Amino acid sequence: MRSVIGYVVCIVVALTIGYTFFPKTPVDAGVLATRPDRVQINGLLNLGSRVIAVGERGSILLSDDQGVSWQPASVPTQRNATLTAVIALDDKRLLAVGHDGWILRSVDAGSSWQETRYDGDLGEPLLGIWSGGGDKVLAFGSFGKFYQSGDAGQTWTPQPLDIDSAHLYGMAGADDGRRMLVGEQGLVLRTTDNGQHWQTLAPFYSGSLFGVVRLSAENWVTYGMRGHVFVSHDFGQSWTQVKLGNQLPLYGHVVLPDHAGLVIVGAGSSMVRLDARGALIGVTRLAGLGTLTSATMVGSRLLVGGERGVLQGAGGSVAALAATQVVQ
Repeated sequence: MRSVIGYVVCIVVALTIGYTFFPKTPVDAGVLATRPDRVQINGLLNLGSRVIAVGERGSILLSDDQGVSWQPASVPTQRNATLTAVIALDDKRLLAVGHDGWILRSVDAGSSWQETRYDGDLGEPLLGIWSGGGDKVLAFGSFGKFYQSGDAGQTWTPQPLDIDSAHLYGMAGADDGRRMLVGEQGLVLRTTDNGQHWQTLAPFYSGSLFGVVRLSAENWVTYGMRGHVFVSHDFGQSWTQVKLGNQLPLYGHVVLPDHAGLVIVGAGSSMVRLDARGALIGVTRLAGLGTLTSATMVGSRLLVGGERGVLQGAGGSVAALAATQVVQ
């Protein structure tokens, strides 16, 4: 019976995130240069002078005017595999991960990208990437895939985790050695020694957790399926659910500047605002944006990405719609 229930849970999770992470019918690459609202975005990154968006069909889009207009980056080895996340090691060196174990690296602030890893035969996606600073990077994803790089993403080595091949979705931490890693069926791991040893926390939720946020050394937030958000004030020893009043899955977040908390985004254009200790400030839904997967701050504005790209129609950035409803 437990096996049957496990299979059912896996199927439900796969169907729920399938639209978000799986590629669709190819379009002409030229369209991406003029209509970035035609490509699904899974990750956003703000470098200050440039915003970078990654998504389906290997799309990497660049904006040098705070999200008003977008141009495609140069990706000489284009696999047309969906990209799921992007991070910056500094203002020049960037890394992106995606399906088929695909990892791309840029040393010119995202203008051009080089492939450092690809495994089309295995065909399993990487769903996240994280760095605590310097040249050490961790990439993770489906079926417990967990890779480490000590040279800023140029080479990668698999790292074992005792998690029974569970999917890994999100990671957070800081330079004090404290990190958390979350995944399917309520999996939460934590470490206090920069990942040399991981402890699996006692289960407190049976659904998938798609993201985790460090607000301080003790205050952490995790979120995922069916609108579930949990907050811990003791580095994961105990968790309390934040009641949102809806069951829409949540997929991405951005930490707000000046210790102002965070915004979590998800299905149905839903947006959740929490304060610096993880207490609920408000829940809203933006009209017509579909499923949101990612967010970043551009100055005092909030830019969101998702199934309808990073633009709302031809009218401009969706940040203008979000700012007055959530950030203020």
